[in-house]
Amino acid sequence: MTIKLSTGTRNGLAGTSGYGALFANGIIYIYSGPQPLTADAAPTGTLLGIVTKDGGAFTPGSPTNGLTFAAVADGAITKSTDNWKFTGLAAGTAGWFRQVGNAADSLAASTTAVRMDGSVGTNGADLNLSNLSVAVGSPNTIDVFRFTIPAQ
Repeated sequence: MTIKLSTGTRNGLAGTSGYGALFANGIIYIYSGPQPLTADAAPTGTLLGIVTKDGGAFTPGSPTNGLTFAAVADGAITKSTDNWKFTGLAAGTAGWFRQVGNAADSLAASTTAVRMDGSVGTNGADLNLSNLSVAVGSPNTIDVFRFTIPAQ
């Protein structure tokens, strides 16, 4: 597992915001290649797709088509019953993801942006896809998403 939290996310979690509030109605970017050294860094690799509700168009600052979560239980938050989908924007092999909040994020290097980076795989990764090969125009779904705050 290779979860990396941005400085903005860590500050929010340590302050008055929880994970669900920080990332409510945000989106997930799927990239090829290795993830950057920190979630504060600009993305690396090729943008393969943008995960939204039903694969719909997303406008930062608007909840429309942003990703939502189920109620928290046992220190974990999971995706809602909404369909989390993306359509391939470029062909490549998924390697990592960046989750961002609902606010506009230029994706440039930032210590204030709310971000979480993680690995993508087919099993045992931070985000598992049924197939890592992304084709242009091909639909893909995120069936399971879970973020857990460990007890120890």
